[in-house]
Amino acid sequence: MTKRFAVLLVGSPLHDPAEVAAVVAPYLSGLEALGGELLQRPPEAAGRPLLFLVATGGTEEAVLDLWDGSGPLLLVAHPGHNSLPASLEALAAARQQGGRGRILYLDGPGDEEGLRSALAAVEDVEAWQALGRSRLGLVGKPSDWLVASTPDAAVVRRVWGPEVIQVGMDRFLAACRAASVEGSADGGVEAALRALASEERLDALTVRCFDLIGARQATACLALSALNDEGVAAGCEGDLPSAVAMLWVRRLLGAVSWMANPARLDPAAGTVTLAHCTVPRSLVTAVRLDTHFESGLGRALAGTVPTGPVTLVRIGGRGLDRLWLAEGEVVSSGTEPDLCRTQATVRLATGRVGDLLTDPLGNHLVMVPGHQAGRLGGWWEAFVGPGYQSRSIVPG
Repeated sequence: MTKRFAVLLVGSPLHDPAEVAAVVAPYLSGLEALGGELLQRPPEAAGRPLLFLVATGGTEEAVLDLWDGSGPLLLVAHPGHNSLPASLEALAAARQQGGRGRILYLDGPGDEEGLRSALAAVEDVEAWQALGRSRLGLVGKPSDWLVASTPDAAVVRRVWGPEVIQVGMDRFLAACRAASVEGSADGGVEAALRALASEERLDALTVRCFDLIGARQATACLALSALNDEGVAAGCEGDLPSAVAMLWVRRLLGAVSWMANPARLDPAAGTVTLAHCTVPRSLVTAVRLDTHFESGLGRALAGTVPTGPVTLVRIGGRGLDRLWLAEGEVVSSGTEPDLCRTQATVRLATGRVGDLLTDPLGNHLVMVPGHQAGRLGGWWEAFVGPGYQSRSIVPG
């Protein structure tokens, strides 16, 4: 049976091989129990995550020679034989070369927390690899008002991994007309989106949805909600940064998320009210159909968001290399008539509401259930950003 990840043992020839083998054997056993397989050469990993078990000091150059730089450098260090200082030096050098990575420190063979961290690192690499295989559909162009949320497709590919598949609005509208049946409330939008996702093998998509109002007298709100619950990360307004964020949390956390406007905020109370018409039904306890807020046409979802822990995510910057994360609690769900139909007020526990005013990364935020900032921030630090700070926007 194919193992989940690969392990490469790196030791110095200056040390007695038998003694080193005896020292690292219990650490290797722990990694093998998690699904690791000991290999002799990196190519044998065959695309699986690769961990370097640093057996001794004096291995810094050997580690860098074995690492091809195509992914994060994951070093497993232990307390003996100068393993940790060698790992520190090797990772510092890799970062000086523009690489990313982390040190997974096992304080002893029975370090359960350390082994859990190693497994989380493997899962992080798997998510990174999955992003690199993903296809993200951009249907039409980003909405005209998204003046800070229009990254180049090449930037999305280089920084985050997904290939952006451009789909012309004329093509999509023709598909809507072909899919529409008499009496259809959405003008064939949902059927056309499903067909597009299948034909183009899309893992995520975002739609210039307001064009549908004039052309089809319909909206994509219900379709996007349904696709999110069915495994396709789906956003609106052609907002690529938000679609990337939704795909990211899907790949890393296996979580459904909601893209929404930060409609109101109170820096003194530390609250922000989110509102949008496309909430996935799995994230609400009750839902009713309403019209689309801005147009009064089509169908939109007015859901009740349950109280409980959530994390807010925004990626942005010209190079998609900036991040804002905040953990909090949903404290109320509203039904105000002058906001988009689903409304949730979040009180932040980490992060500053004022950051959204002083250093915004763009319009929309993505909400994901649970307190996930530590996991998301750790992944960001290893794969994208120059460092993660839980209480502020990360500078690019």
